[in-house]
Amino acid sequence: MKRLWRPALLWLVCLMYTVYQGGKTSIMLLMMVSILMIYWILCSWIGLRKMRGTRSLSMEGGLGGQMQAGDQVHVKLNIEHRGWAPHPFIIVREILKRHSGGSWAFEESVIPTFRSGAQISFQTPPLERGRYSFAETECSAEDIFGLIKHTRTFDFKGEFYVLPRTVFIPYWHLTDRNSRFAGPENAQSLSRRETTQINGVREYVYGDRLSRIHWNATAKTGSWKSKEFEHESLPKTVLVLDASQGSYLDPADFELAVSTVASLLDYSARERMSIGMCTLGSNFKGFLPMNNAADRQRMVQHLVDIKADGQGNLKDRLAGKKELFAPGTFFVLISSRTDKEILETLQWAKSNQMSPYHIFIGEASQDGRISTSLRQQGLRGIVVPSLQELPVSMRGGRYD
Repeated sequence: MKRLWRPALLWLVCLMYTVYQGGKTSIMLLMMVSILMIYWILCSWIGLRKMRGTRSLSMEGGLGGQMQAGDQVHVKLNIEHRGWAPHPFIIVREILKRHSGGSWAFEESVIPTFRSGAQISFQTPPLERGRYSFAETECSAEDIFGLIKHTRTFDFKGEFYVLPRTVFIPYWHLTDRNSRFAGPENAQSLSRRETTQINGVREYVYGDRLSRIHWNATAKTGSWKSKEFEHESLPKTVLVLDASQGSYLDPADFELAVSTVASLLDYSARERMSIGMCTLGSNFKGFLPMNNAADRQRMVQHLVDIKADGQGNLKDRLAGKKELFAPGTFFVLISSRTDKEILETLQWAKSNQMSPYHIFIGEASQDGRISTSLRQQGLRGIVVPSLQELPVSMRGGRYD
């Protein structure tokens, strides 16, 4: 009703013109403006008050409603307007917000039909890892002359999360009993021998012995299959994600580090490993090594909104969490650094009778002195330049 002063002023001018000028022309003009005034009053009275709406989301790519980075969301808005709609069109604006502060906006105009409303469908761009929520939906409309604008907001709840990207890892050399990356003092305890009990069938991996080929499954499926055997228990593993400020010059490297951790969690689920995780962000978060799906799901959920905002020395922050790091544990540090602080952290793990292992994120380190120091101390690791090359790196390698 606030903007009625414009048509009211126009009607008052026509009234004064009729009073002081007279004549048929002024009377006809006053009648026309009076009819339009009734229309403007109806627009202000009805407006968008009788509008209702619902939102539905359709997520592609993820099973059970879980999405991975790179997937898109299909959004469908159903708008209903009960009764007569005085507006020629309605502009609908949607805003999708990410937990890190980014947002994406969508705007479209629709023509409402009598008693059936309108339907809008759109698709978000490929989304990155994080938690997302829709802001209030804004609907705005104007009269046919553009003098009066009405706006109404609807709070349709719509929240979802996007998991980190992952890649299938068929083999991790660190779990091999013949792996040279486990220290000699722990070689026997870190062995993971296969039993003679067949556990199932898996895809053929280059290098599998001829005796492992499952000929019946290969003949039925038309693709190479290998036998999967039961394994003896494997010592506990803890993935340590360096989420410190300044550890990653490129944000893409931190995303690669998070995806590496998520991919290793998937690997541990298939291999039935007891695995834990800790992240060194602004707040230390630790998960004890467990071998169940619920705990792994909590770890993956924690990775959804983790940020590289930690502060402080890595070794000092880890030293007070001895319950996570029992002797004989695989200590797997994921970081984009090979500096002195990383070396001290790995040495600390070794001095506490753990098997330290460094996954370097990014291109091969140019600091040959630090890489040589790591090897001289009996510390080993691999380089992961990209997510696509992660399965190859997991098969074994050293710092370049």
